[in-house]
Amino acid sequence: MNLLFLGTSAGVPTKSRNVSGVALRESKGKGWFLIDCGEGTQHQVLHTKLSFHSLKAILITHVHGDHCYGLPGILASAGMGGRKAPLTIVAPAGIKTWLEATCEAMQLDLPFALEFIASDDLPSVEFENMAVATFRLSHRVASYAYGFTERKVDADLNIEKLTQKGIPRGPLWGQLKQGFDVEFAGERFKSRDYLIFKNKPRKVVIAGDNDQPDLLMAACDGAQVLVHEATYTEEMAQKAGDVGHSYGKLVAVFAESVQLPNLVLTHFSPRYQLNPHASPSIEDIRKEAENAYSGSLYLARDFSEYTLDKAGRFSELAG
Repeated sequence: MNLLFLGTSAGVPTKSRNVSGVALRESKGKGWFLIDCGEGTQHQVLHTKLSFHSLKAILITHVHGDHCYGLPGILASAGMGGRKAPLTIVAPAGIKTWLEATCEAMQLDLPFALEFIASDDLPSVEFENMAVATFRLSHRVASYAYGFTERKVDADLNIEKLTQKGIPRGPLWGQLKQGFDVEFAGERFKSRDYLIFKNKPRKVVIAGDNDQPDLLMAACDGAQVLVHEATYTEEMAQKAGDVGHSYGKLVAVFAESVQLPNLVLTHFSPRYQLNPHASPSIEDIRKEAENAYSGSLYLARDFSEYTLDKAGRFSELAG
């Protein structure tokens, strides 16, 4: 599983950072998921190897423009590029209303079907290689986090247990190893009961705007990585609370409390500069977070890419 950041600025773009967008790539094949797509996201995609033909789903965390204004353009470009396969969109209900009105006004007739799933219902959605759960956050509007969990984990058959149950070698063993439940001699056997997993399923949580990181307690259970906004430093805590955002130290304290191994901060206010010697700087956010968190801390940059391997090790790829 790879994370590729397409935008890391909050509210508006800067000369060096676009607004929110994260691509989560599956470990096998070219399939990927897009979480949020602020204005200009499709331009960012042009600088990557990502293709809209292999896009599995778009997931919007909330209705604010810096997280969704790029959606109509992406869909139109995918259509012009020849996409025919249906596309899933998981988003607050307001996104569907807005997009339908936009398509009608612009006479945008897409050559592929859209399947809308309302995140307001806190759905769990299963794709071929990924299960996605939805979690409610705290912001000025309804905002959500999405937990991505690997569905197919390398495993060996528990031969001793299969033999004890009298399940004969052959196709049934193969189906169990592939994750399918089977029936034999009038009894149903669940695949997970007869597999020995080599590693834990990989799990990444990507949160939308949120001023209460503690709401992610359940979401982070079993997760190796949390991606969370850190719009401000603690000096701006009052403003952060007023506008429904977090600051770096607040998120770091939560991550430490649940012993999260890896934390990626993003969605930095334009007031914070990339230059570590400038003031205020994104480096100020890093220093505050580091003082409160003992795990592996990363501050995302546009086009920074990270990988989570089968053993749960998370690292940044060389640019």
